[in-house]
Amino acid sequence: MQQQPFNQNHTQAGSVNMNHGGHELFDAHEMLATTVNVLDQYMIFRPYVKDQQLLSILDHQYGYITTQYNRMVEAFSTGQKPTTSIGPYEMDASTDVTYGITPSQPKKPNANLSEVKETGISAHMLGLIKSTSSLFAMAAPEVTHPVFRRVIADSIPDWIEMAYEIFLYQNKHGYYQVPKLQQADMTAMLNSFTTSSTNIKTSTTHLH
Repeated sequence: MQQQPFNQNHTQAGSVNMNHGGHELFDAHEMLATTVNVLDQYMIFRPYVKDQQLLSILDHQYGYITTQYNRMVEAFSTGQKPTTSIGPYEMDASTDVTYGITPSQPKKPNANLSEVKETGISAHMLGLIKSTSSLFAMAAPEVTHPVFRRVIADSIPDWIEMAYEIFLYQNKHGYYQVPKLQQADMTAMLNSFTTSSTNIKTSTTHLH
């Protein structure tokens, strides 16, 4: 996904660094603190990861999130366009998804730390990334500062992509199974909406 350019009129204005609303400041602190928490949690998870594929995903995402975090801090504290550029998050995983449910043992909490495995670690990673993407999406519309708003908004697709990467890993290993409807039910659901050609200007003329 191509990121939109920053508005240079805003990034060149030295006074904009203080243009933060009160609600925005609280949201910004929550977003930054949450990002710190994600990075700290990844560091805690790492010694328990034995699977090289998950380890590669964890390390890749950690590095990317760190760069995002540094850009957020810089934009928030200076009001200027971050000096470090970043491209869209790219994953190596195939997007093929396995559908259907395979019987497996019921899940239960770990009895001790020796039972911590990739199943649970990847689930924790996915939960962190999903909740953070939701937080950013909810907070971005409340940000009044133009530069900081753009930094947050531009990062949301990347958090979604990271979540998808973890899901694909889980699905491949049978940790995240995807149930599928019967063909007739799926067809009915897929055909339950149709496109619109309504013109709002002409459809409301009878009210005048």
